[in-house]
Amino acid sequence: MPTDPDAHLFVDLDGTLIRTDLLFESLLLLIRRNPLYLAVVPFWLLKGRAWLKHQIARRVEIDPAGLPYNAAFLAWLGDQRARGRAMTLISASNQRYVSAVAEHVGLFDAAIGSDGKTNLKARNKLQRIEEIVQAGKFAYAGDSRADLPVWAGAGQVLLVNCGSSISDRFENSHVEVLRFGSAPALSEPLLRAMRPHQWLKNTLLFVPLILSHQLTRPELLFASVIGFVSFCLCASSVYLLNDMLDLDNDRAHQTKCKRPFASGELTLAAGFAAAPALLLGAFLVSLLLPADFLFVLLIYWLLTCLYSFALKRIFLLDVATLAGLYALRVAAGAEAIAVVTTNFLIAFSLCFFLGLAMVKRVTELVNLQAAPAGAVSGRAYRKIHEPLLSVIGSLASLMAVVVFAFYINAPATTRLYGSPLLLWLICPLLIVLLVRIWRLARAGRLHEDPVLFAVEDRFSQLIVLAAGVLIWLAA
Repeated sequence: MPTDPDAHLFVDLDGTLIRTDLLFESLLLLIRRNPLYLAVVPFWLLKGRAWLKHQIARRVEIDPAGLPYNAAFLAWLGDQRARGRAMTLISASNQRYVSAVAEHVGLFDAAIGSDGKTNLKARNKLQRIEEIVQAGKFAYAGDSRADLPVWAGAGQVLLVNCGSSISDRFENSHVEVLRFGSAPALSEPLLRAMRPHQWLKNTLLFVPLILSHQLTRPELLFASVIGFVSFCLCASSVYLLNDMLDLDNDRAHQTKCKRPFASGELTLAAGFAAAPALLLGAFLVSLLLPADFLFVLLIYWLLTCLYSFALKRIFLLDVATLAGLYALRVAAGAEAIAVVTTNFLIAFSLCFFLGLAMVKRVTELVNLQAAPAGAVSGRAYRKIHEPLLSVIGSLASLMAVVVFAFYINAPATTRLYGSPLLLWLICPLLIVLLVRIWRLARAGRLHEDPVLFAVEDRFSQLIVLAAGVLIWLAA
């Protein structure tokens, strides 16, 4: 039977027209609004996926303008529409969301989605299409195995971002098959979403080992490495969760819109699977260390979750939380090797990283271009706050140097080092480093993460190396 390229075209939504899944998108919005909904969702699901989608759609709105669309396929649909082809958007997503997307795109004659009773997927979708075309020919565009029953009844098959396991089924098909893109990769965008470059921050776990002059003890070095791995897994788990919860804000950001979840490179389903798996791995690895390390890791995870859900949107409390998370890394390093963390080290960490957290916010404000009312998307900061943040951050940076000076004079320090006077040379190095970071931040020449900038910047590397040499000579 010859195919008809002008046959009524039915287009799937999730994964086909858009590079995301509206069930997961709306579920994340619901959880972000109130995490207690997590206790209710399983009971909705017991009544079926259609009822779950219906209940979520009653409570949260989806902004169709912010969704990641399959640009090439959307352009092709626009060409088909210009030729007068009849097209219907049909999806297992809730009717409310399907209608909103169809209205935004403006290409479809009709929009059909799931109601509170019927989940419009697979054979249910095919049945609805057949009711519409009345034994006539139709074309269908989809992306997943759930679409196989629909393709089986179609006169024209459109494969959008399908993998070889699906595409190979249509190698010898008697109907016309059109292909748009290939299946998105998983490993590379997942690794980027885990932010391995951020693992550099977890090297703070080695600070207690270095300052206690026990770096040459293999068993303690191994314990620190185990702690480092555990924190990296835990941090990546939270990074995934944070990016999924912050989709709308990331999509409105000039650079964060390229993150794997925000851009649609990585499916939310992969995130829902990987985040708990990484967290489980982190706690399993931590079982090799003392119980107090596990306790610190748990506090770190709870605090990062609170930050993701609420604290990052609270003025000043967000930067205080970031500083506390850095200090927790140092405390965890001490617990991993069972040494006592000095108050000086914790106080220095809090002041030093509070200053850098302020730098991060100032940098965002300086780099701000077109945000409404001069606000950082998803944060409580506006351009008018820049002077205040600069003052607080500069004072915190100065206090870090003062605390380090007190540390040098402490009796415990003088007993630990053979030539403690050499440590005084670190103070001007710290001042040069912090002044340079603040100067670059105000000039708009700083990366939005000053910690990573300090790690990647050659001048900063030389200062850190010089400080390390001075500590070694003083010991």
